[in-house]
Amino acid sequence: METRLLVLPAITLSLSLALLSAAPAGDSWPGYRGPTADGRSDAKTLVTTWDEKQNVLWKTAIHGKGWSSPVIHGKQIWLTTADEVHADTTQPPKKGGAPTNAVKEVSFFAVCIDRETGKIVQDIKLGTEANPAYCHPFNSYASPTPFIEQGRLYAHFGSHGTWCIDTESGKVLWERKDLKCDHFRGPGSSPIVAGDLVFLIFDGFDLQYVAALDKTSGKTVWKTDRNIKYSNNNGDYKKAYATPVVLDVNGVQQLICPSAECTMAYNPKTGEELWRITHGGMNVGSRVVMGHGFLYLTSGHPAKLLAVKTDPKSDLSGMLPKESVAWTIVKNVPGRPSLLLDGNYLYMISDNAIASCLEATTGKVLWSERLDGEFSASPVLANGNLYCANQMGKTFVLSAGKTFNLVAENRLGEGKDAGFMASPAVAGDVLYLRSRSHLYALGKK
Repeated sequence: METRLLVLPAITLSLSLALLSAAPAGDSWPGYRGPTADGRSDAKTLVTTWDEKQNVLWKTAIHGKGWSSPVIHGKQIWLTTADEVHADTTQPPKKGGAPTNAVKEVSFFAVCIDRETGKIVQDIKLGTEANPAYCHPFNSYASPTPFIEQGRLYAHFGSHGTWCIDTESGKVLWERKDLKCDHFRGPGSSPIVAGDLVFLIFDGFDLQYVAALDKTSGKTVWKTDRNIKYSNNNGDYKKAYATPVVLDVNGVQQLICPSAECTMAYNPKTGEELWRITHGGMNVGSRVVMGHGFLYLTSGHPAKLLAVKTDPKSDLSGMLPKESVAWTIVKNVPGRPSLLLDGNYLYMISDNAIASCLEATTGKVLWSERLDGEFSASPVLANGNLYCANQMGKTFVLSAGKTFNLVAENRLGEGKDAGFMASPAVAGDVLYLRSRSHLYALGKK
């Protein structure tokens, strides 16, 4: 499919795109991919080896099912989960649609864990929904990672509801259950907070839109339809799971929101569309990263990685030529794990466990090696190492740089409850891993 970039005349993209939150990870992990929104931490002494008996500070069982990553502020760790009540059978799918749900009731929870002890200090039931929309067993009703800031947690479950919680009292300050779409296979996109707004993406089978809510009241500030011309009417080609990111683009804030088929940028204050790129592909889940005069983004299936030029000398008055894409990679590109850009190197882990390091300016593959299993979690970078957790409970620690070096291979858990769907979090010098059944704090005692 032809790659096109449509830009409004008044908007220019600078050579240096920087994340609004450029502070190091430090002692907090506020949302998906951490405070820099790209998986990088400034921790210097994370452990590189562990097992169930070594370097586990504590281990806490989490009820229900949820793939959301932990978020951390002060002495608190929060995550979301969902308790499912199952029907006896799952009916075959209707023609052209999703299967009839085996879940007859689902309850949504926000769970707070004491960071020092691992003790659960709050387990808040936010709501219950009877006969919820279908969620694929591979996914969960609590896959979106919440966002935390001083005094407030924003717990999001896609179209099933969004809640703002006072993190001290556990009181629900506001809730929204009227923002709807048919996720078709369950929710996935995580919320972010920038300034006074909470940004949410709803890319469903039936509706596709982006919304900004006032973080104090929960009221809608703006809502913008995607208006994507899809290649077909299959719901799998319309839904998407990507998390937005706010960028400071030549002094102008832009909200970058990937989707199936396209990636768009919006004015975060008004919802006005600033530009879009049509790249094709379905089910995009990887978050956008920036650097070296490029916007690095991926399509879903078929997966491909694009480095889109952000040179302000380009003619941005309309449709850019194909040359606006500096280079494209189609081999070993992830569909679920996000990219990680650090300095001159761009790292990625494919769904089927191929870890690669690219030269960020050219796309040249410096190394590409098979790990093991399958991956949904995104890698994190700390103390010169990449931490890559797979769906079987293994975490591979790799040296960052242009030469492949496996530092360690670690395993936690056994059986069906082992495995990591959630991405790791880092705060202080502790690595937090959420498995299918437990939250682990890993560090030196």
